[in-house]
Amino acid sequence: MEKIKEISGNIVDVVNSKIYGGTLYIENGKITEIKQSSAKYENYVIPGFIDAHIHVESSMLTPAEFARIAAIHGTIAVVSDPHEIANILGIDGINFMLESGKTVPIKFYFGAPSCVPATEFETSGAKLDSEKIKSLLKSDRLKYLSEVMNFPGVISNDPDLMKKVKIARDFGKPVDGHAPGLRGKDLRKYIKSGISTDHECFSYEEAEEKIRLGMKILIREGSAAKNFKELIPLLKKYPDKCMFCCDDKHPNDLLKGHINELVKRAVSLNYDVIDVLKAACLNPVLHYKLDVGLLKKGDSADFLVVNNLREFEILKTVIDGKIVAENSKTKIARESSAIVNNFHAERKKPSDFFVPFQKGKIKIIEVKDKQLLTGKSEEFPKMENGGIVSDINRDILKIAVVNRYKNAKPAIGFVKNFGLKKGAIASSIAHDSHNIISVGTSDEAICEAVNLIIENRGGICAVSGRKQRILPLPIGGIISNSDYQTVAKKYSELDRTAKEMGSKLSSPFMTLSFMALLVIPELKISDKGLFDAEKFTFVDLFSQ
Repeated sequence: MEKIKEISGNIVDVVNSKIYGGTLYIENGKITEIKQSSAKYENYVIPGFIDAHIHVESSMLTPAEFARIAAIHGTIAVVSDPHEIANILGIDGINFMLESGKTVPIKFYFGAPSCVPATEFETSGAKLDSEKIKSLLKSDRLKYLSEVMNFPGVISNDPDLMKKVKIARDFGKPVDGHAPGLRGKDLRKYIKSGISTDHECFSYEEAEEKIRLGMKILIREGSAAKNFKELIPLLKKYPDKCMFCCDDKHPNDLLKGHINELVKRAVSLNYDVIDVLKAACLNPVLHYKLDVGLLKKGDSADFLVVNNLREFEILKTVIDGKIVAENSKTKIARESSAIVNNFHAERKKPSDFFVPFQKGKIKIIEVKDKQLLTGKSEEFPKMENGGIVSDINRDILKIAVVNRYKNAKPAIGFVKNFGLKKGAIASSIAHDSHNIISVGTSDEAICEAVNLIIENRGGICAVSGRKQRILPLPIGGIISNSDYQTVAKKYSELDRTAKEMGSKLSSPFMTLSFMALLVIPELKISDKGLFDAEKFTFVDLFSQ
């Protein structure tokens, strides 16, 4: 990669909220001098973009491969929670992410996952207790305690969870939150414990209450959860309390853009450009104490050269004085990856997905497009040959979760608004424990899709008639070892296939993956059964 010794332009000093013409001088990856100038420049030099909360695994790329595409969009650093792979492989999974991230210039700041497993109501591949968290956080390699998803555990003073929070605070490391809809007395207790951020706000009012009680709010726009529209007004009133994040970004969406999309969108809505860049560049550095340059003398030479402060076309991405991307082309070389996994499921039979008929109504998960939240309803089921089956006409489809760590009976439920008219889709990406999850129009189709995932030891797939399409994910069953263009292409083909099969969802596979996320209301399903995320308890499929 080419080293850069100096760059001139309109320098955007976000720290001091000013813009001036000048030249940066760089030696050994550091800014050694800044000379102001009265010359007129067309280009702008701005700090690099930071994703303040992401699960890199959701891109289905290794950190090294993620960096190659993210750099094109001006991303120079990410604050990443590796709890997806930690749920599968424990500390070995975290080490895989750390080692992969070290091979590329983009700055990865990983956290120690606080909730592995996220709950005790699902089967995961590993468990990180407080002693393991301590061993992680005492290392400089882990920068914070990742999102505390088990907010009921904080409220009820779960001993091991509270010990993890205390360990992080004793080490002087931030604690990330995850508390959708939490308000009032319980919220105050949650924040008082030391939890300092939240990326799960669904309304302005909820976010403002959290800010007033001392939290920083992450404005999220990912592939599934999209809260930018509701939360961006916070920026006018609380510019020092907001950060941008995507949380989960699928590979086809990552091809289009990253944090740069939120920056352009906010500026197009007439938010002050300095306030926008605070959220995208400055605030994450200050909150997480990141070693990322902010265009000050002595800083690392981390910055972007853009055409203007409206379009934000990325002309150059520079990290530690090296050009890592230029004019929409990555300069980061592709790195090979080790294959690590934890996959022990055996082939299933259609009869494994049979649900015997009972009188009365069944509970149904109601999907909400572009949201992690689900609704719930009750309806009389369709019956054939003594069993309850998918009802295509009413869009009430069978959903199954299969334990991928050992052989066990699948958990079965029903879901509305997936819209499939034929076949089935399946995935071994099922937050947070990543068992196999499938939705389909018949037991035979669900079984075929599940077995395709098992044969490949992980992936996402669609089956319909004689057609099978799969994106294998051999690393942990959630990450590909292919290049980003190949992964994005195959994922786009699968997304298109699911929609051709009838789904009207914006992102069918991302939505499918969150049907097993038990910490988000209302009704979800794990490999152990149907789960009421408001009451935090299992419920019977059949209404009483």
